[in-house]
Amino acid sequence: MGGSAEATQRGTILVVDDDADIRRFVEMNLRLEGYRVVTAADGAMALAMVATEVPDLVLLDVMMPGLDGIEVTRRLRADSRTSTMPIIMLTAKSITADRVLGLTAGADDYIIKPFDTLELVARVRSTLRRNAEARAVSPLTSLPGNVRIEEEIASRVASGEPFAVAYLDLDNFKAFNDVHGFLRGDQVILLLATALRRAVIGAPSSTFVGHVGGDDFVLVCAPDDVERLSELAVDYFDEHVMSLHDPDDVARGCLEVVDRQGVLRKFPLVSVSVGVATSERRHFDDYREVVVVATEMKGVAKGEVGSAIAVDRRSI
Repeated sequence: MGGSAEATQRGTILVVDDDADIRRFVEMNLRLEGYRVVTAADGAMALAMVATEVPDLVLLDVMMPGLDGIEVTRRLRADSRTSTMPIIMLTAKSITADRVLGLTAGADDYIIKPFDTLELVARVRSTLRRNAEARAVSPLTSLPGNVRIEEEIASRVASGEPFAVAYLDLDNFKAFNDVHGFLRGDQVILLLATALRRAVIGAPSSTFVGHVGGDDFVLVCAPDDVERLSELAVDYFDEHVMSLHDPDDVARGCLEVVDRQGVLRKFPLVSVSVGVATSERRHFDDYREVVVVATEMKGVAKGEVGSAIAVDRRSI
C-alpha cells in the first residue's frame, strides 16, 4: 500500500484484528498521526503479510479465530527476521490471563479494550522509541552503535566547538579469533569496552564512547582530554589482555596460526591502535572528514609495535 512521505518516515504499523470496526478505528487514528497503516483480519493473513514486508510495529488482537494473537506472537518471535519487531497486544479488559500469556509469548506491551485514542498513540510512540533506542545500542557491549556515533560526531562538527575523535581498533584480533574462537574473542572486545568505560569515569559529561562494531570503538571528547583518556584505556587493556591469551602465547610472545596452505604463521599478541582526529588545527565541514582523518591516523598507529596512539597534528 502507498503512503505519504511523512507516514513512511514515521513507520509502518500492521493492525491485526478480526473486528472490522476496530481495524478501521485504529487505522484512522494512526494515519492521523502520520503512520502508514496496513491491516489484517486474522493471524494467518498477518503472517503472510509480514513474510512479504516486515512492519515497524504490530498491533495484534489476542482473541481471533484460527491462529490467535498468542500463537502469532510466538511464530513472529521464532523467526529471526521478526524476532525483535515490536508487538503490542490488544486484550479484553476482564481477561488477565491473556495479558500474561501475551507478554510471556514475547509481546512488548498491551492495550486493554476498549482503549482511549490518546493511550493508543502514546503506547505506539513509546514502544517504537524503545525499539529504536535498543537498535542503536551494540548488543555485545551495550554501548551506542553506528547511528548514535554518526549523530554524535555530526553534532560536534555542526556546533563549531573544539572536539577530538579517537578511533580504537584491536591489532591481530583475527589471528586471536582463529586460534581461540569467537567466544573468547568477544571477551577481548568486552575488555576494550570496559577499558574505555573506566577511562572516562570523572570525565566531562559531554565525553562519548561508542562501539562501531566488531573490534572498532570511538571516543569523542575535548581535544585537551583525548590523549589522556586514550592512554588510560590502552593501559588498562594492555594490563588485562594477557589473561585472555593462553600462557603458551604469552611465553612465546606471539600467536601461532596455521593458514589455509598449512603453513605455521606467527602474529604479535593482541594490542590496540588509536587514531585521533582533532579540530584544534583543522576545520571539518562534514563528520565523514573526521572519520577519514581518524582512520588514517589509526593506520599510522598500526605501524608501531604493540599498542600505540597517533594524533593528527597537521594544520590545514
